[in-house]
Amino acid sequence: RFHFEDVFLPLGISFYTFELISYSVDAYKGLFKPVKRLRDFFFYVSFFPHLVAGPIVRPMDLIPQIYQRLRISKDDMGNAVFLLVSGLFKKAVISDYISSNFVDRIFENPTLYSGVENLLAVYAYTLQIYCDFSGYTDMAMGIALLIGFRLPNNFNSPYQSASLTEFWRRWHISLSTWLRDYLYIPLGGNRVSKFRQAINLMITMLLGGLWHGASWKFVFWGAIHGVWLVLEKIFKSFYKAPPGILRKVLGIIITFHIVSFCWIFFRASSFESAWQIVSQIIYNFNGTLLIPVLTTYNEVFLLIIAGYILHFSPGSMDLYVQERIIDSPLVFKSFLVAIIIWIVIQTKSAEVQPFIYFQF
Repeated sequence: RFHFEDVFLPLGISFYTFELISYSVDAYKGLFKPVKRLRDFFFYVSFFPHLVAGPIVRPMDLIPQIYQRLRISKDDMGNAVFLLVSGLFKKAVISDYISSNFVDRIFENPTLYSGVENLLAVYAYTLQIYCDFSGYTDMAMGIALLIGFRLPNNFNSPYQSASLTEFWRRWHISLSTWLRDYLYIPLGGNRVSKFRQAINLMITMLLGGLWHGASWKFVFWGAIHGVWLVLEKIFKSFYKAPPGILRKVLGIIITFHIVSFCWIFFRASSFESAWQIVSQIIYNFNGTLLIPVLTTYNEVFLLIIAGYILHFSPGSMDLYVQERIIDSPLVFKSFLVAIIIWIVIQTKSAEVQPFIYFQF
């Protein structure tokens, strides 16, 4: 008897499916000149650095580079080393360590832990998924640079967003712009009535949730994002908040917690398990356990704190480090990569932690 559950799908099938749609639609619209050779088409679809977890690359971004002379400058080499080191540290050190030593334990059996432990696991997973996914993107961009190709950036410090609208301009940029250009705008986008805009936005986010998996928890994840985006649009049409540091900080705090709440349903093994986590946080918080938990998992939370500090650091700091690496001699670049590899070996768990977005 045939079961759909027994069908094995290739890694990252949704990513190159989206790229095939982009190629077909953009070629039909005349936005770029289609390739003449079949091997060039296969090169675009199967370009290995970003193949299994993005970013989703549009044909206009990659195909013209196929016909350019490959050239790797000193700046490209320095940027590649920076991206590889950054990606390795975020994925193999921060994400994998807090996942195997804290997050997985709580999410697998949320009722065995107090509300404070569940809440800390939510904050930890919020950082984990960012470090995991953006770490892959950094490495993909770094590897592509080493062979002479440039991929678009996929993340821009998303947890620094002061609204959910801004969050989706900073998080998984290639997916959010793809959904905007090939789904939201064809449905009518902002050119229709306010009510129809809200419907279009909800359809887009619900399908964005389904893209992550045929499960009610992903539908609910997309629905929460959709509802909040609609509420933001309605609020902005009636009231324009005055600019100021207090408003921005408050907006960042609110947005961060909305996104963190949504990640519960994204990570939980089932819809029921997600509500168990929420229930534990609300009804069994037990804040007296905070210090014992932080003490028990001190290494985990030191990494979490370090990860959030790095994420919320000014962009100028990243640029400064990047410039110093570019200007450094090749020996220093090699030493830096060796140090990161040594740290990865020291912190790695017994089991290999796959990239979260490999399943999509």
